[in-house]
Amino acid sequence: MYQEERETSGPGVRASGPGVGAGAIEPPLAHLLVGLQLTDSAFPSGFYTLSHSLEGFAQARAVDSGTLPALLESLLLHGVGPADATALALAHRATREGRPEAVAAVDEHLFATKLGQEVRRAATRTGRQLLDLAAEVYGRPEIEAYFGRVVRREVPGTQAVAAGVVYAATGVPVRQAVACDLFAFCASFAGAALRLRLTDHRRAQTMLHAVAPVIERTVEAALRRELADVGATAFASDIMSGRHERAEARLFAS
Repeated sequence: MYQEERETSGPGVRASGPGVGAGAIEPPLAHLLVGLQLTDSAFPSGFYTLSHSLEGFAQARAVDSGTLPALLESLLLHGVGPADATALALAHRATREGRPEAVAAVDEHLFATKLGQEVRRAATRTGRQLLDLAAEVYGRPEIEAYFGRVVRREVPGTQAVAAGVVYAATGVPVRQAVACDLFAFCASFAGAALRLRLTDHRRAQTMLHAVAPVIERTVEAALRRELADVGATAFASDIMSGRHERAEARLFAS
């Protein structure tokens, strides 16, 4: 079982105040700032150009404003959670332990579980862009080394594994890293729903707040899984993605 590291690199801040144990050490604020930067829609990884199969559902008229929250929950619990979130956690652990071949094995396994060409292309395009920019921004050797492997086509470079490498290399604890990436997925989904006119700004924010407990459940489940468990079972999403590949007009890359 994979459990989050209890210690963080670098000096922490001694916490005080109600609900905080005497002498407790807060994680460095720098880790939170990294998570905020990587999940910001202004970070040009291309993640926010994806609809995560939502456009396919919309084209098939299989979702509306009333069923949108349920679809997001299902994608978290049965799609991105067992697949990308779990792969991120495993890649994070392998990077922190200095096992690059284990990272590559997670990457290859996750890529193989993505059934549609569109989904595979989106995952590797955003993963490569993330590693490329993160190598420049953070200057960590682990990021640069893995990006080099992606450039040489030794590994696929899926977004989730790339994120795991970046978060681990910058010292972001694994639980926080998985939560950040899942929130980015939800925010991207909500943004796509807005552009597809399936919701409005107020209801989108309400949906993001309401899905927080599901994100927590998804994070904890991802931290308990191993490599053999990686893989989504959101088959309706796979079907909609397949239809989206052949659509005459597309607003999103996936």
